[in-house]
Amino acid sequence: MADAAMTATFLAVIGGASLLAVTARRLRPSDRLPSLEGWALADRSLGPVWTWLLLGGTIFTAYTFTAVPGLAYGNGAPAFFAVPYTVIVCPLAFVLLTRLWEVARRHGYVTAGDFVRGRYGSAPLALVVALTGILATMPYLALQLLGIRAVLTAGGVYPKGAAGDLVMVGLFAGLAVATYRHGLRAPAVISALKAVAVFVSLTAVCWLVLRRFGGPGAVFEGAAQRLSGTGVGQSALLLAPEQQPAYATLALGSALALLMYPHVLTAGFAADGPRTVRKVAVALPAWTGLLALFGFLGVAALASGVRAPEGGAEAAVPMLVDRLMPGPLAGLVFGAITVGALVPAAVMSIAAATGFVRNVYVEYFQPTATPKRQVRIAKVVSLTAKVGAVAFVFGLRDQDAINLQLLGGVWILQIFPAVAVGLFTGRLHPRALLAGWGVGMVTGTFLVVREGFSSVVLLGGGSLEIYAGLLALLLNLTVAVLGTTVLERLGVPRGADATDLPSRLTVRRRPETGASNP
Repeated sequence: MADAAMTATFLAVIGGASLLAVTARRLRPSDRLPSLEGWALADRSLGPVWTWLLLGGTIFTAYTFTAVPGLAYGNGAPAFFAVPYTVIVCPLAFVLLTRLWEVARRHGYVTAGDFVRGRYGSAPLALVVALTGILATMPYLALQLLGIRAVLTAGGVYPKGAAGDLVMVGLFAGLAVATYRHGLRAPAVISALKAVAVFVSLTAVCWLVLRRFGGPGAVFEGAAQRLSGTGVGQSALLLAPEQQPAYATLALGSALALLMYPHVLTAGFAADGPRTVRKVAVALPAWTGLLALFGFLGVAALASGVRAPEGGAEAAVPMLVDRLMPGPLAGLVFGAITVGALVPAAVMSIAAATGFVRNVYVEYFQPTATPKRQVRIAKVVSLTAKVGAVAFVFGLRDQDAINLQLLGGVWILQIFPAVAVGLFTGRLHPRALLAGWGVGMVTGTFLVVREGFSSVVLLGGGSLEIYAGLLALLLNLTVAVLGTTVLERLGVPRGADATDLPSRLTVRRRPETGASNP
């Protein structure tokens, strides 16, 4: 069981997050009438600091901070693909997210489905983009709960049985109330506490690890000795030549997929201008450095002789923290990781709810819904998403959520042609994009399931390992390009109300904000 000091510090961090959530309405309160843009995007009013906190806090989730070191603990060097992956995201965000922000602001778009609907004039294509985003987001939301439970269980803060379930329900109940009332402003203010708590606690843990071992070299040497004793071999700490294709394609494919997730786009759209988005993209590597240090702690856990439960390598770092740190500091770390889950969980529920309202409810059920009613429906759907995530975690095995999240990464990558490619060219036919999406979804799902829910698949007679999502994306693009050629020759018309985007992307500066109008 956790000692009293650890529990007290943990509760203090969680209490601080709750108090901050209550003050969310003070973050540039809007005097406008209720609107989905105001609730889901904070009226597009967040400056560089708040956007950096929110976007970084959304991208780097609690599960990331436990899964990456857990993978390093169990598999060694391949786990560090997450570092180049999050580095590649930065220039992509600089270009893609900035351009998407400009188009979204100019036309009043709130979701990627809105953009696709206006770009191609195709309601079915917008629908599959929205549903794919929701489908990929829900298991990701459930994983935030799994991350919290793994951390708190390893630290002895999570009681067994019904008491532990009540702890989880209580954590998400406070988040649900704050998000319901204040929308995106709630996770925005909590992200400030997340950044401070995670950066401070990680610095303390790394300092203790280096002090104990005498330097990073000694940490890796100790880990190599442990591996050699298990028969795995020291080579696990180095990337073998045959692992390099999987490493590279995982990094590239994951980076392309990340910016397609609804919660990442929602956090980016909340910025007050494209200049803010560019500044944030340049500053995001600070969060990547944080992730690299978490991966290093996975190696340190191995060197320290931590014995994580079978199939529960994500508990390695929490167990290391419990072993090395005094109670109050350990409570700070556990509280930081828990708060780290609350921010992305809130943004994910908001993004899923917004996509449903804009691209399903309004498009197909209530086209005349007023802005106030749209906000009301979005609040209910957001609350339902959180309840569903809690029920998912309690009702199914942890591995089920992990498997679905692996599939979610493959699925979300299949909307890349419609969204990202559509920002730069309108040549692709919406029906060809639909066909490409279908081929990519079926192929990616088949490959991942065939490999036993592994996102890395074997090609060339088993001699080449690559990321299944990237292979599915290549087939997706091939079908979209060839299908466009065939449909153009057949004279099949495009959407009647498609937006001629390139002609509208003439940049005009607005002196009062520095933003540019597409």
